Amino acid sequence: MDLTFPSSITQVLLIEDSSQIGHARRTAQKLAESLGFDEADAGRVALVVTELCSNILKHASHGELHLRPLPRPGGQGLEAIAVDRGQGFDVHACLTDGYSTGGTQGIGLGAIARMAEVFDVHADARGAVLLARFFRRGDKAPDIALGVTQHSLHNDPACGDAFQVHISDQGISAVVIDGLGHGEEAERAARAGVRAFAQAPFANPLVALEDMHLAMIGSRGGAVALVQFNPSADRLDFIGIGNIGATLLSPERGRGLASHPGIVGGQYRKAQSFDYAQVCGQCLILYSDGLQSRWNLRDYPGLIFRHPAVIATVLHRDFCRGRDDVTVLVIDLEMPHA
Repeated sequence: MDLTFPSSITQVLLIEDSSQIGHARRTAQKLAESLGFDEADAGRVALVVTELCSNILKHASHGELHLRPLPRPGGQGLEAIAVDRGQGFDVHACLTDGYSTGGTQGIGLGAIARMAEVFDVHADARGAVLLARFFRRGDKAPDIALGVTQHSLHNDPACGDAFQVHISDQGISAVVIDGLGHGEEAERAARAGVRAFAQAPFANPLVALEDMHLAMIGSRGGAVALVQFNPSADRLDFIGIGNIGATLLSPERGRGLASHPGIVGGQYRKAQSFDYAQVCGQCLILYSDGLQSRWNLRDYPGLIFRHPAVIATVLHRDFCRGRDDVTVLVIDLEMPHA
């Protein structure tokens, strides 16, 4: 399998009153149609998005709907995530058909879980994040255990963060780049680095970093974190320059991955690649400095076991600084499918 997850800004729709539900439904349906969904599958997306947005208003009075195209081996899927800061709810009860806390018919989460190819949820006293992923008819390939959320400062069309993930028989190779500052010039720097990375994503990490450095000379430059996961060897190689955060997590413990100071495309001392053994089954989180670094998943019981897209969205919801572009990339490091 060869699959690329390209950099793209998460589409965010505010859900603050019932009049916005129709707009969210139409937006999601139009996105599904643009991704090649047929009428029936696009209608399924519209129905679930309506329920997700209604759920936000029922349980939290306001929140957001996040939409993203989802690269698939045979085309495109669609991801919808409902985000709120309400008081949470009993997930198991709400998954039961007929259960309602808001005086509605209660078709709710049980119906969503059946209509979406992938459904997951995390809810606690801080709020709830509900994930629904949709695949086109005939797409039977397994879900990719990867989640990302990316947002530009003040919804600027230009984003100074960029990422790219390549998945192949060799494993997983991913890069996150934070161009200095924000806006168009930062975006130009980050995209130059990503284009260089894409030429040979599984090259030796030091060679790949040098290629990105040369491509970013003449731009503002930026911070770079590059990871390569080899499932056959059960090893992760990591190289970082600047302040892209990187953490490996298991249910038992977490460890930060060390980066070097400097600016790719500017100046940095000779870099070193670090390798980490026996990482299969762990969760890798990469994040730009638009996200605070003082988070701990242990403060969210059970979150480590949720889908990577849910983890990324919870971290963004609770730890976004609000003064820079922000990217959170979460990957479950899995053994290849038999």
